[in-house]
Amino acid sequence: MHNEEILISPIITEKSSLLQESNKYVFKVHKKSNKFQIKSAIEEVFDVTVENVNVMKVKGKNKTYGRNRVLTPAWKKAVITLKLGDSITLYEGA
Repeated sequence: MHNEEILISPIITEKSSLLQESNKYVFKVHKKSNKFQIKSAIEEVFDVTVENVNVMKVKGKNKTYGRNRVLTPAWKKAVITLKLGDSITLYEGA
């Protein structure tokens, strides 16, 4: 698996924005990736030093569309803690 395949997208929510103040960033990652692959991908892509990686699986939810019930796919997210002084620019604010 290549580093581009491991990191799918950053998760930008109110909670993840609050975590950025304590140098933690949240990413949606490939379902079969592990902590070591995620750490090396973050360090290579963003050129920062990763101190800690926490990984969690998010279960799919039941959604109703009209009469149809659909299960959204399960996915994996990672909370990355960076070394003090390092930061990642996820979006350009106006």
